[in-house]
Amino acid sequence: MATDYRKVKILVLGDSGVGKSSLVHVITEGEVLANPVSTVGCVVDVKLHEYSRSMSSSPVSFFVEFWDVGGSMSHEKGRGIFYQQANGVILVHDSTNRKSHNNLSKWLTEYHRYKTGRTDSLAPQDTNESGFDPEKFIEQEVPLLIVGTKEDQVSGRRSPPTQRSGNLLGANSITMNCKDIQHFSLSSQQFIETMKFIDKAVEHKYYPSLRQTGSSLERRLAFNRRQALNTQT
Repeated sequence: MATDYRKVKILVLGDSGVGKSSLVHVITEGEVLANPVSTVGCVVDVKLHEYSRSMSSSPVSFFVEFWDVGGSMSHEKGRGIFYQQANGVILVHDSTNRKSHNNLSKWLTEYHRYKTGRTDSLAPQDTNESGFDPEKFIEQEVPLLIVGTKEDQVSGRRSPPTQRSGNLLGANSITMNCKDIQHFSLSSQQFIETMKFIDKAVEHKYYPSLRQTGSSLERRLAFNRRQALNTQT
């Protein structure tokens, strides 16, 4: 009997040099990327993800494809072919570079334009003219994760408001040091939030009725908290 391989597609978007490839490598391989290089076009890495619809159901395996899209503005017109049929979007910015954070709305708008077929002459920065409000993205589109990289370099300076942007967009948000694998240990907030996001991407494609009930991981954590409280009483 043929195996049912279920796939989920996640786009990884952001300016060139913000650390998208390093982030994807940490998520998919569980190790630091020793010699990162600039991405030309798109590179796809895959992670096997175990998902359970409920505490009583058996886990289902999904192949999660992370489409690391090159961030060079000179290639903007050719990126549209990568944006179709995505089930989630990771927006990445450099925590030491405010411009890369401010450009996240431009990346979100670019994705929306290509997804909806608005491939006219609008420049990516013309967010208001596109008729698309990034703050309403999560209400009508796919799950979103905002990641601020290079957290180890933030000391002594103010970091762009990653969490505030996440709150405005109704999205998960984390900051990462991709040079320290302990930042993505199983008990870390970075790991937990990323797994929640992947659960939501799975639900977006395969279990739309569960979108408003929290991710699979959120439900498991809530169950564990209830169990712990019952044990204490």
